Amino acid sequence: MSDVTYTPTAAEVKELRESTQAGMMDCKRALEETGGDMDAAVRLLREKGIAQAGKRAGRGTGEGVIETYIHAGGKIGAMVEVGCETDFVARNDNFQAFAKKVALQIAAGRDLRFVSEDEISEDFKSGELDIFRAKAAADGKPEKMLDQIAEGMWKKSLTDYVLLNQASIRPEDDGKTIETLRAELSGTIGENIQVKRFARFEVGAE
Repeated sequence: MSDVTYTPTAAEVKELRESTQAGMMDCKRALEETGGDMDAAVRLLREKGIAQAGKRAGRGTGEGVIETYIHAGGKIGAMVEVGCETDFVARNDNFQAFAKKVALQIAAGRDLRFVSEDEISEDFKSGELDIFRAKAAADGKPEKMLDQIAEGMWKKSLTDYVLLNQASIRPEDDGKTIETLRAELSGTIGENIQVKRFARFEVGAE
């Protein structure tokens, strides 16, 4: 692999995504790590168990577990449903460890609102963009730049709002997102794995 930082083009990312069914960010990262070598990027994704995991996304997840995490003397709690295809996988140690990891992530994420970006309504996005424009304007940014600045702030905010977009807080995960960990587990186990829903509770929070 190349030591030189490589920035893949959108076309390269699309090509790798189409051939592996891996996520956009996983494809981008694989191309960066391999210096744009498409074959090496495919191999890397397969080694990580991410390639082809996307093809499982449409398969039903009628089994799974509900995991909880309680922190800080019972002041903060989290509950998450993680789905899989079979009861056999639901009892798998790696699957259950992933569910526990996600519950811990939720407990730490005070601003979390959504599992994935697909859940975000246009009304919510529009309201947030209005807030970001107003903030940029109050900071004295040029009028013609307000939309661009607001869009940048919106994209940055998704790492706070969206569970799958967050980098794992566990040091052993080396900054991988919850979505990357989910895709890797899906590839390793060979089943569709889904984070379905979650709830976070904090004593005294509005």
